[in-house]
Amino acid sequence: MDYFLNTLPKAELHLHLEGSLEPELMFRLAERNSIELPYDSVEQLTAAYDFNNLQEFLDLYYQGAAVLLTEQDFYDLTWAYIERCRTQHVIHIEPFFDPQTHTDRGIPFITVISGISRALKNAETEYGISSGLIMCFLRHLSEEAAFEALQQAEPYLDNIIGIGLDSSELGHPPAKFARVFAKARGMGLLAVAHAGEEGPAQNIIDSLELLHVDRIDHGVRAIDDPELIKRLVTEKIALTVCPLSNTRLKVFADMSQHNILEMLEQGVKVTVNSDDPAYFGGYLTENFIALEKGLGMSKEQAVLLARNSFEYSFAKSERKAEMLLELNCY
Repeated sequence: MDYFLNTLPKAELHLHLEGSLEPELMFRLAERNSIELPYDSVEQLTAAYDFNNLQEFLDLYYQGAAVLLTEQDFYDLTWAYIERCRTQHVIHIEPFFDPQTHTDRGIPFITVISGISRALKNAETEYGISSGLIMCFLRHLSEEAAFEALQQAEPYLDNIIGIGLDSSELGHPPAKFARVFAKARGMGLLAVAHAGEEGPAQNIIDSLELLHVDRIDHGVRAIDDPELIKRLVTEKIALTVCPLSNTRLKVFADMSQHNILEMLEQGVKVTVNSDDPAYFGGYLTENFIALEKGLGMSKEQAVLLARNSFEYSFAKSERKAEMLLELNCY
């Protein structure tokens, strides 16, 4: 089953590039950029990846991002993730990046976008991995800061397919960013938003009605509202669920309690994703395996989850058809 899940063609729709920064690469970049980390070894840093909640994770996440300074750093970060995708038969990716995490440190937007975009283009040329890049706003920052980030992105929209909303959900409702999402959509960008992870089902509803998002990231609290579940099914709104992330951040105490397969059987277009794999114990294959081990996921369910990832990606119709044709062999 592990071999089947690894070779199964898949797309990843919820992945933070900064969250794929493995300890080994973090140390290499810190040395290259003469940055001193508050850890003596890779092992000590790895031991720090024991979080009780989202905020504890975010504190370490932003600390780790400080080693990213140059275009080559962002290329190396993205390429390391792409190499993982190649070994796990992930054939389409729509990664997130957080420009404000870097521009607030004085890193020019062009430095960030150039390194990431170069790696994504090389991934398609060398490995046939297609992609679409999504720029996220940090919801703990102000609306004004989000508008500023959107303005900085404007010269590079050829490299960006959409916008997202991430960071701490509690205390930062979707309504806070309704105006900047409206402006971004007017510029032709697609939209997604984290909602219903640590926050309530109402955040999912507000993201749909106020931000007019095309997909919901996480969304596991939708299960608390039967009418919302019906709406997700009827309107075919996909959820980009991250099982290992949800258990590491105590959204669920154990994988056996996760509701992804329950929602799948109810007809919700759920997908499997790795979120911040360097911090949460696994990339896409490991998340599929966790569902098989913890919930008894069948091969048929795994194929349906992979199918959802292709059908509800932002890939062009021709690319979707190619990916679905490859999946038909499974």
